[in-house]
Amino acid sequence: MTILRHWRRLCSAALAALLGGAAGLANAQNCPPALPAPNPALLSQPPAQAPDRGLLWQLEKDGRTAWLYASIHIGRPDWLVPGMRLQAALAASDTVALELDLTDPQVMQALAGPVPGRPALTLPADLQTRLQAVARRECTDLAPLAALHPMLQLGQLVAQSARRDGMSVEYGQELALIVQAQRRGLRLAGLETPQGQLQALIPADRKAALEEIREGLRQLESPQLRQQTRRLTEAWAAGDLNTLERYETWCDCVKTAADRAALKRTLDDRNPGMADGIVKLHGQGRRLLVAVGALHMTGEASLLQALRARGFTVTQRWPEPR
Repeated sequence: MTILRHWRRLCSAALAALLGGAAGLANAQNCPPALPAPNPALLSQPPAQAPDRGLLWQLEKDGRTAWLYASIHIGRPDWLVPGMRLQAALAASDTVALELDLTDPQVMQALAGPVPGRPALTLPADLQTRLQAVARRECTDLAPLAALHPMLQLGQLVAQSARRDGMSVEYGQELALIVQAQRRGLRLAGLETPQGQLQALIPADRKAALEEIREGLRQLESPQLRQQTRRLTEAWAAGDLNTLERYETWCDCVKTAADRAALKRTLDDRNPGMADGIVKLHGQGRRLLVAVGALHMTGEASLLQALRARGFTVTQRWPEPR
């Protein structure tokens, strides 16, 4: 099997489970063009001097070293090629640990199924109308996603909106690292359970869920969303931790106490559990490369702080601190 065909199969399996089946793009004049496939030669043999993107830390504990990479869940086709420092971290590792192991069929099945503790939510007519209007604008058929919680449908529309700027979840770092791990014969591991991650993304309280959906639609209806997504991804690509640290000040997404609670639930509250997962794998003698979303590296309750609290020495290796 060619590496490009393997990447496509990974994309299809991941998207089908995460999104309940790929949402079709309408054949309309204002729809974004299809994104190009990655260069299979660059995936199979990344250039030794490929540019570095994201951020990379070295972790040390008990006389052994691990690596922590700040990933991003959407990207551009050329971002699938690992930079030279990430290649070195892959070469020094025997296990790649992600938030979830998307190659595990049980994980994928759980992502596509009902969320424990989160009952089905039927949107009021006004929110459903707005959701459908955004879907039409983003050339997305919501019918294949009907079984998913509206919060997850909303997330799909955010991902679709990025296609207008040449980005997609297919080019996120998770799939890029899975391709590289499997090409190099490395083991894959997950730091979270799919049920736990979905519970973090979806509020248990119906009123809170509706408030978050209403706020998410407001952002999708605003022309500023694409600008904010570009700023986030460009900061990641440049390794600009300062801009990522100030995310709340420019994202137009933290306006109320409810917004702050949602951000805490989806980021800060997950960091201790992921840190415990890293401790467990490190304690098993694994030579780890860990990749977790970049915003988990920010704030006083960041994953970096959680790892320091568990005895790791954490040293930034890329970009090199000034």
